[in-house]
Amino acid sequence: MQNSRTLERMDMAEFAERAYLNYSMYVILDRALPHISDGLKPVQRRIVYAMSDLGLHATAKYKKSARTVGDVLGKFHPHGDSACYEAMVLMAQPFSYRYPLIDGQGNWGSQDDPKSFAAMRYTESRMTPYAKLLLQELGLGTVDWGLNFDGTLKEPRLLPARVPNVLLNGASGIAVGMATDIPPHNLREVVAACIYLLENPKATTADLCQHVPGPDMPTRGEIITPAAEILEIYESGRGSFRQRAIWEKESGEIIVSELPYQASGSKILEQIAAQMAAKKLPMVSDLRDESDQDSPIRLVIEPRSNRVDADMLMQHLFATTDLEKSYRVNMNMIDISGAPRVFGLKECLQEWLDFRLSTVRRRLSHRLEKVTDRLHILEGLLVVFLNIDEVIRIIRNSDEPGPALVEAFSISERQAEAILELKLRQIAKLEEIKIRAEQEALAEEQQKLELLLSSNRRLKTLVRKELIADAEEFGDDRRSPLVTRGAAKALEENQLIPTESITVILSEKGWIRAAKGHDIDAQNLNFKSGDHLLCSAAGRSNDQLVVLDSSGRAYSIPAHSLPSARSLGEPLNSGLNPPAGAQFQGMMLAEAKQQYLLSTSAGYGFIAELGDMVTRNKSGKATLKMTDAARVLAPQKILDTDDDWIAVISNTGRLLIFTAFELPKLSRGKGVKLMNIPKALFTQGEEFVISVCAFREGQKLRVHAGKRYINLKPADFEPYIGSRAKRGKFLPRGFRQAKLIEAIE
Repeated sequence: MQNSRTLERMDMAEFAERAYLNYSMYVILDRALPHISDGLKPVQRRIVYAMSDLGLHATAKYKKSARTVGDVLGKFHPHGDSACYEAMVLMAQPFSYRYPLIDGQGNWGSQDDPKSFAAMRYTESRMTPYAKLLLQELGLGTVDWGLNFDGTLKEPRLLPARVPNVLLNGASGIAVGMATDIPPHNLREVVAACIYLLENPKATTADLCQHVPGPDMPTRGEIITPAAEILEIYESGRGSFRQRAIWEKESGEIIVSELPYQASGSKILEQIAAQMAAKKLPMVSDLRDESDQDSPIRLVIEPRSNRVDADMLMQHLFATTDLEKSYRVNMNMIDISGAPRVFGLKECLQEWLDFRLSTVRRRLSHRLEKVTDRLHILEGLLVVFLNIDEVIRIIRNSDEPGPALVEAFSISERQAEAILELKLRQIAKLEEIKIRAEQEALAEEQQKLELLLSSNRRLKTLVRKELIADAEEFGDDRRSPLVTRGAAKALEENQLIPTESITVILSEKGWIRAAKGHDIDAQNLNFKSGDHLLCSAAGRSNDQLVVLDSSGRAYSIPAHSLPSARSLGEPLNSGLNPPAGAQFQGMMLAEAKQQYLLSTSAGYGFIAELGDMVTRNKSGKATLKMTDAARVLAPQKILDTDDDWIAVISNTGRLLIFTAFELPKLSRGKGVKLMNIPKALFTQGEEFVISVCAFREGQKLRVHAGKRYINLKPADFEPYIGSRAKRGKFLPRGFRQAKLIEAIE
């Protein structure tokens, strides 16, 4: 006989789409996202319920965690044991959960390494007192129940949480096409917001933020996000906030006493040590971890000297290490209808309050049914008391005593059943006074329950009282202070370089090197055969170093990277790409704000800031515009344009002195005339500017002509002082072939 089968044909694309959608919805609803009612994912809910089923309440003895995991997997959650145990560990870590649900005994990990917990065969656990807020009303008809995975047991679909646990402990998870990141909050603050919303349904998110000013993490680091940004997060349900470590100075050392949420002290020390090893943190000399039982977090950062700006150093560390962390907020959760949705603060609290009011209504209705049923039974018991002999006779002589009792005393089947379930010895104990006392008490309770159920206002008042009571019992002070601070900024590269005095030496053939200190006799250093000193510049290793070439282009070189003066140096051409035939002519070493006079032999120049000449381009930056036959003169440092003077001397011995104030400040260009050199004479090479010097009030000038020189005192300047762009006056005979002018003290 041929076996016949019914086959369903389906397009592959349709099958794949349906299968993927089913998988997606499973991950979203049954794995990754918390439910707004109790704030738990299915695995967490099943762990808590299984522990309750095992009797592991806060006052019970600890039991092996493996026992709990076994019950969860065997009865409710047919998945991997390691994933289930990790979910259990998370609910037991006080540095991970703001209000832990599990009280663990043994190694449950540390803030430094949350994954370092012991295996479940070693640890023991029970529930915390806070967990009763999720389970206290479970057996009171408050939630729906469903079959477990194999249909042999029932489990609650939700837990009747008495507080909005979804905000208190937060949640994080990644589903298919969506994720959730809900930060923890403070119980007292959230309850205050719930009560305010109960009393003021039209309250705005800004009103609620008066009670919930921001998240409250399990760790005590500062939340530095401004209140306006936090309000935007609560209005939209999306955004991010930042938390920063708390530190103080103690005996010249920096002590970090609190870390951001999920930050590891050992990892932070590794991050700082890596910067020290890379010589990017010269202001730190030592690191120590002095954490112990009394001080769980105590990281010591030892500055190199008392001159180190601790605030500036910490700003850099906040920007470059986990001493400051950013946390994403995406308040995505499953709503009462069972659909995932992103909630703002008000919508979240309102939805939870609707759930809570519905839960309390179900609890009261369930209790009212019990009370009504008990009153009904008590009425039947009174029949037994008043007619005990007749009841006993009917029971003894009747084949079906139930219907006989119903017919004899006009009672209900429920009452008759209750009478028949009584033991003989209990009948003797029945006393009318006790029955009637219980009747009165239950009747009073029945009246109160009916009043509560008939009035939304009374129902809200009851919820309000319960919220206040729970907040008083389990609430605590805020842990994460809210402090508005500016954004952290990493130090610039030149600020991270060891600041030591150096002298940079540049030779005529373009070889460069640096010597420590300023007392360097650059003229007497060794040079390659046929090479000589071109110029030198004194400064600090973290200053900007800029070199000018004969084409007027400027090149930047990190001063701290220069080879030592113990060698002959290295050619600048090896790291730069100057134009063909260009030669290096001058050098500047100073801070970026330092001003320099840039000039050419054609008699033109301007004042520029060193920072304007800095470039990362290996081909340099066009700075000084050159004319035909002109050459670049040595740059001159300008200390103060209001007080400094400029001395310009030509090859024919003309000298002109004028104030630096007359020169423009440019970032690039040709500049203006310093000295009036006739164009015909310059073109023919007969007259040009040979040297320029910037000097201060009170300094002398020395003019070199071959091996001879002349010193000019301030009293001798009068004949040469004039306005910019003048011809100047001749120096005394014998110095008409001047080569150099310099300032001396």
